[in-house]
Amino acid sequence: MQSHDRAVPDALAACFQQGWADTGLKLPPVPGAVYAAKRRAALSERFPGERIVVPSGGIKARSNDFDYQFRPHSAYIHLTAELGTSAVPDSVLIFEPTGAGHDVTVFTRPRSPRDGGPNSAEFYRDRQHGEFWVGRRRTLSETADAFGIEAAARDDLERALGGHVPTRVLRGEDALVDALVARNDAAEAELRTYLSESRLVKDEWEIEQLRTAVGSTVAGFHDVVGELGHATRVARGERWIEGTFNRRARMDGYGLGFETIVGSGAHSCVLHWMHNDGPVRDGDILLLDAGVEADSFYTGDITRVLPVSGRFTDVQRKVYDLVHAAQSAGIAALKPGARFGDFHDAAAAVIAEGLDDWGLRPGGEPALAPHSTLYGRYTVCGSGHMLGLDCHDCASARQETYLGGVLEPGHVLTVEPGLYFQPDDLTIPEELRGIGMRIEDDFLITADGAVCLSSGLPRQADEVEAWMASLR
Repeated sequence: MQSHDRAVPDALAACFQQGWADTGLKLPPVPGAVYAAKRRAALSERFPGERIVVPSGGIKARSNDFDYQFRPHSAYIHLTAELGTSAVPDSVLIFEPTGAGHDVTVFTRPRSPRDGGPNSAEFYRDRQHGEFWVGRRRTLSETADAFGIEAAARDDLERALGGHVPTRVLRGEDALVDALVARNDAAEAELRTYLSESRLVKDEWEIEQLRTAVGSTVAGFHDVVGELGHATRVARGERWIEGTFNRRARMDGYGLGFETIVGSGAHSCVLHWMHNDGPVRDGDILLLDAGVEADSFYTGDITRVLPVSGRFTDVQRKVYDLVHAAQSAGIAALKPGARFGDFHDAAAAVIAEGLDDWGLRPGGEPALAPHSTLYGRYTVCGSGHMLGLDCHDCASARQETYLGGVLEPGHVLTVEPGLYFQPDDLTIPEELRGIGMRIEDDFLITADGAVCLSSGLPRQADEVEAWMASLR
């Protein structure tokens, strides 16, 4: 595609301004509108008397005049319940203080006009925003109906951000907004923290969206097992697996919650292996870490290790069984009132004890010695994270409310211990080198304990082998 910047003759421009049917719509509220309204009310109550500005973010170029698929900022999604194919780049949510709280307006690009006005060429000339190029946007009245708040044109943004009103901005998402509002680092950091922490406990609608996303992710893993045989017959078998899962993500949802990780053989030792350009060979294991993002932008996140031949070797099973035991210990520690770190500590203790039993003691020190973290050479990272609109959700929350906090009903998180024996690590027996194992599932904390949202996939080694045999 070229830039298409040639001048349009006046006669052709006039032709574009007539002969169009009235295609206005009366839209129902977006499915999560009631819950988004409650979140906006909570934000209003938290910052009385201040203007709050939450942009959606804009389009990012991939190469020259081709752009990445647009995804709004998660805070904007949380406060509007916007859906994937309806999301409009450069929208801005403004909470304007009143004596009784806030008036909330979304400033957005309305549907491309065809009335001969100043922007009337947009719908057939603008490759990023024109209706002929990227599809129809809602009108302002349709946006208001969908969100249940006032809607105004983005062109009015400068006026809306004027005046001497204390203002907090989610900075770094919209260049115009950043230019119009003076920095206040402390106030803006507090807003960013609140927007992140407000997503820690999921409401009923969010939980249902996560069930949908995880269910689609489970289906994608079933798809992959059915394609393993073909993957062994192509040069870039990892790409075949990646494409198989990604097709499910686009069919069932908006796309991927994160780039799919497909590590076969020694690539399984790379935590975020996303090149996915290697072969898939019988006798190797294949680590798949993937998640479908639903149309509501909530995502699943599951990892399984698959023996490509359908059966683990003795050494592979030995490592797998230890990771499985660690995950099981972590799962058993999930309950309301437990520290967030308890499940990691439980999983890490099993890993450390197992490594001690195998005689793997970097530097000669037993891994279970007081304060020892030497087993981290083989585990590298933590054993789980919050899950929601972001795969690694609520990342701007304070230490004391997240990593140092306690679990409560409505938290959704992953448990994913792993062992990664690098192919060139001389501290381990040769037979272990090049084996990476991670098992990851998604859990909802309830008043009674924890519910595994990804229970549609087996975890135990024999069950994995039986499942794979049933799909080949």
